Amino acid sequence: MPQFAQVTRRIFACSLLFAASALAPAQAPAQPKPPIGTPIAPAEVYGKLLDTMEQEFVSAADAMPEDKYNFAPTQGEFKGVRTFAEEIKHVIEANAYFFRDPAKPQVDHRADIEKLKTKAEIMQALKDSFAQAHAYMNAITPENAFLATANGTRAGMAAFGLAHFMDHYGQMVEYLRMNGIVPPASRGSM
Repeated sequence: MPQFAQVTRRIFACSLLFAASALAPAQAPAQPKPPIGTPIAPAEVYGKLLDTMEQEFVSAADAMPEDKYNFAPTQGEFKGVRTFAEEIKHVIEANAYFFRDPAKPQVDHRADIEKLKTKAEIMQALKDSFAQAHAYMNAITPENAFLATANGTRAGMAAFGLAHFMDHYGQMVEYLRMNGIVPPASRGSM
């Protein structure tokens, strides 16, 4: 009888392994790294950076409950700092500046952005601003990346835009933690 129990356990374990592998989501094979020295298009380089940083920023914006969107610290040296919502609105405005078509005139969107009140409105405008950023990144080519524009170069504006919104991401992380919320990127789920 002990031998029968051992065989039964082995069959059961194998069945579980088979079921788990059959039910596991199919994962696309990892793309091989290009050999060192391979040219990579600027749009791909900046696009990958934007994908990662956008995911962290948008998930942090979404993690704060709507009733805390007007949170700003009051203890210590925080007089006059932006609220959580104002941090996001500032990034929406800045994204419109950094990631605009350099051939078109600058449009001031501040009045429209200030009208955003609900979390849903702010989140949609944030996502739209990142869609604009992706369009900008996708238009960077080896030929135009370092050509002078009215505000520097496309590559320079892309780098500064990425650095800018990650600076504000750091502030949002502080606000989340002050409200007992662990930022999604720190949870290990991203």
